[in-house]
Amino acid sequence: MPRLLPLSIPLQAIGLVGWLLVVFAAAAIGGFASASAGEFYRELVRPSWAPPGWLFGPVWSVLYLLMGIAAWLVWRARGFAGARNALLAFVLQLAVNALWSWLFFVWRQGGLAFAEILVLWVLILVTIGLFWRVSRVAASLLLPYLAWVSFASVLTLAIWRLNPVLLG
Repeated sequence: MPRLLPLSIPLQAIGLVGWLLVVFAAAAIGGFASASAGEFYRELVRPSWAPPGWLFGPVWSVLYLLMGIAAWLVWRARGFAGARNALLAFVLQLAVNALWSWLFFVWRQGGLAFAEILVLWVLILVTIGLFWRVSRVAASLLLPYLAWVSFASVLTLAIWRLNPVLLG
């Protein structure tokens, strides 16, 4: 259901900052788990098509920015009440996103990390579908995220299979 009155510019700005804080808080939780990931990543046997470790930070930074803007657009269009399911799905996939780093880098559970990233992929797809109903722009902003997680899923599987001793 659309808002009766438009949001003021200051309230829109506060909302944008709020959504970016939520997204980058999740990024920080995952980032904390991967603080020593560079060294571990270099130790792993990787497929020839695996990107260099330094690439992950910049890619994820852009993706998190796009995710925050997407959530803000949905919130701005309908508020929490009007987009409850879409925003709850977004927050859920964000939590699952943060968990992957812990599974892979801290607990070194390659199989669980692979299963979890498949769940994440489905949750992103659901979120895109729910966002599409509210804002096609917001849904479109999540497409690079879906593409990267698709790639990361295949990479997770490949690395897990190449490193059975290190990734249980």
